[in-house]
Amino acid sequence: MPASPSTAAANPHAFQRCVHGPCRAEFAIDLVLTACPTCAAGGRESLLDVVYDRSHPSARAPREFGAFAGSRTASGFSGVWRFGELLPFYRSPDDIVSVGEGRTILQKADDLGAALGFGHDLFLQYEGMNPSGSFKDNGMTAGFTHARMAGARAVVCASTGNTSASLAMYAARAGVRAYVFIGDGKIALGKLSQALDYGATTLQIAGDFDACLARVRAIADDPASGVYLLNSVNPFRLEGQKTIMCRVLRDLGGAVPDWIVVPGGNLGNCSAFAKAFVELRQLGLIDRIPRLAVINARGARTLDRLVNELGLRWSPSSHPDELGGTFDESIVAAEWKRMDEAGPAGRAHTIASAIEINRPVNLPKALRALHAMNGVVRSVDDATILEYKAMIGRHGFGCEPASAASLAGAHGLLREGVIGPNERVVCVLTGHQLKDPDATVGYHMGKAAGARGASPSLANRPIRVADDLPSILRAMGRQA
Repeated sequence: MPASPSTAAANPHAFQRCVHGPCRAEFAIDLVLTACPTCAAGGRESLLDVVYDRSHPSARAPREFGAFAGSRTASGFSGVWRFGELLPFYRSPDDIVSVGEGRTILQKADDLGAALGFGHDLFLQYEGMNPSGSFKDNGMTAGFTHARMAGARAVVCASTGNTSASLAMYAARAGVRAYVFIGDGKIALGKLSQALDYGATTLQIAGDFDACLARVRAIADDPASGVYLLNSVNPFRLEGQKTIMCRVLRDLGGAVPDWIVVPGGNLGNCSAFAKAFVELRQLGLIDRIPRLAVINARGARTLDRLVNELGLRWSPSSHPDELGGTFDESIVAAEWKRMDEAGPAGRAHTIASAIEINRPVNLPKALRALHAMNGVVRSVDDATILEYKAMIGRHGFGCEPASAASLAGAHGLLREGVIGPNERVVCVLTGHQLKDPDATVGYHMGKAAGARGASPSLANRPIRVADDLPSILRAMGRQA
């Protein structure tokens, strides 16, 4: 559902801006754009930010976190729109599409932290409590709000699972048609069941996530399609995801943690988090920015390779807003070519299906995030992901495999000495345990795919026992 470029004059305080430093073209907030038209005309693909003129009265934000108060309205109940003054792109509360997303609480994980050597400053930001069971709802409420502003009647996404579940749920509530593209055999059944149940038209493409995303972008860019794209290339999705960090700060009483650790797939979360912290510092709500760790799965380690092996970095522009810049696009082009030439062997493959992505669409913004937050990138293998997933479960926080990459990566950085034992660390758990029950049961039954035969140290198999009381009591560790 493309639109022609225009200037930002249509809205006095909110507009869209190209992230490419030499361009920085601005467009009206009500246009449906997933890339900069000015750059596209020159043969370059560049992402967009949603930005605000904070000198305008309608875009001013409170100066302390205690001022963000909810209400009994749908938008006030939302843990996203409670912070609506930090994303004031909508025209009125009537635009907001909400199902009560973002009602999450930062969990202080003292027992888990002590077991791993973090002391008493390990926190888990558990996003599995969202209505569709993942962090995606934070972004989807903002994306659907903009879709309503644009008059969209149909929405589309490519997905490894969580995006499709969230999109289908919001589409059902908003009364619009939903189309979901998934790769062949590349989706956990717990997630697929949600898209099916909410009534989305689900198309299983003979390819991986990258192939699906290329197709949906081509369809959404066709004026005749009339569909609104809701992958994280949509800048409004990331506006909603900023509020995950607002809730972290709220629950820490406004104190800034030392580290934010997050799984890296399509790289929307880390991109949104950095934008949040840069804006919050500009507003005077915080006085410093935490460090960032992005954790890839070893079988989908594109960012890890680009940053740590190929030396790819963000070069900020001289603009004072800290959001514009450039990077060496030739490095990325060469890496995409290498992947193409490798064929199936070059595709992403990991049990953490939520981050099984080879060509992350938010790569430029993720590079910007690493620069703004003095960030690092690491990757962990599937066996390690499953071990830390089980560890999280033993301490009372069930999560999907991708979520566990954050804790595994944080513990690795602690052992490296990059994270200090007394630093305050927030690990983001992105999705609910029941998103991928096959991975959980497979681990505990010793049948986990992708773990390469590793022995599960925390496996908790069911005990087969005869149907008689003495046998049952013995199995319980008790005597008849």
